[in-house]
Amino acid sequence: MFFRSKRFLAFTFCLVTCASLSACEGKSRTEQKIKQDTAATEIEGSLVFKNVTLDQADEKGRPLWKVKAKQATYTKDKKLGRIDNPSGDLYQDGKVVLQVSADTGEIREDGQLVFLKGQITATDTRNGAVFKGDELEWRPKEDLLVVRNNLKGIHPQLQATAKVGRYFTRKQQVELLGQVAAIAKDPDLQMKTEQLLWQIQAQKVISDKRTQMERYKAKIVTDRVEADKSEVNLKTKVAILKQNIQLTSIDPPLLMSSNSAIWNLKTETVLSDQPIRIVHQKENVILTANQGQIDLARKVANLTGGVQGVGSRNQAKLYANQLRWDIPTQNVQATGNVIYEQVNPPFNTSGPVAVGKLQDQSVVVTGATGNRVVTEIIP
Repeated sequence: MFFRSKRFLAFTFCLVTCASLSACEGKSRTEQKIKQDTAATEIEGSLVFKNVTLDQADEKGRPLWKVKAKQATYTKDKKLGRIDNPSGDLYQDGKVVLQVSADTGEIREDGQLVFLKGQITATDTRNGAVFKGDELEWRPKEDLLVVRNNLKGIHPQLQATAKVGRYFTRKQQVELLGQVAAIAKDPDLQMKTEQLLWQIQAQKVISDKRTQMERYKAKIVTDRVEADKSEVNLKTKVAILKQNIQLTSIDPPLLMSSNSAIWNLKTETVLSDQPIRIVHQKENVILTANQGQIDLARKVANLTGGVQGVGSRNQAKLYANQLRWDIPTQNVQATGNVIYEQVNPPFNTSGPVAVGKLQDQSVVVTGATGNRVVTEIIP
């Protein structure tokens, strides 16, 4: 048996008043329907309906939601109580945007809130995103779906878990809150944070909370990144990182820090337009500069502006305007106002160009045409 009003679903089944409806004809029709309905039974003063269809429309007559249930209970206080095994459609502008199912549910706030509980599944018919959890709220006037407890979001581009998910259906974006863990398939990237905004149509995940990321190849971690703010474009495979950035590369074994960086996961490059610090964790070589780029695939770093290199084993130092660092061989090529200093034996030398290795003090400073190399031996 299906129980449906052709105008608005009266959640009290119009047994008391039709004040909230546009006309009272729904009341008489509903009362007559209930009297004639042999499937409705009275249990402890409550009416129980089997195999019902419940729906609600807005002021323009457009559907807000439509739910089928195995059983619905109309309580003694004239409110629609529990609905069992609900499944149905949630609408936006009169069109289906979500299909939902659950173990139980309730209709609250005169139909302005659909509450479902137990093995929740909600599927966006437009983009294929699936949300699962233990509790669901649909607030049609806000175009808002809230899923709580054991939230899991599934999409071809991204899978995510969190304590709470707030899905804004008009914008097609999800705000994930509390112990967020997200896994992207292409690029193979895992993210952990406390708050994440997932823009499904724009194919972006954004966070203004500190986020930890791990890049994988063949199920092996290649890079780890932490930043206070991040934006990952899943389509272009580019991450924009801001504030307190720490990037750890496994091969080459580097630790990079800065306050601004663009991490291209496709080309495996990191570009920073702000002061950058790079540490080779095995050779104990430290490079700093006003800006720079690291090519992790080719294992080369290019630094510009106020470049300083330090071989921490022997405290050899190199200053220059630009520097190219071949990471596997540790060879550096420095240009522009080059100064090289070493402690043992102590001396300074300067010139326009330098090549060599900092960690074994084998740097050679040379001069271009018309330029001199100046060496100062310190007694």
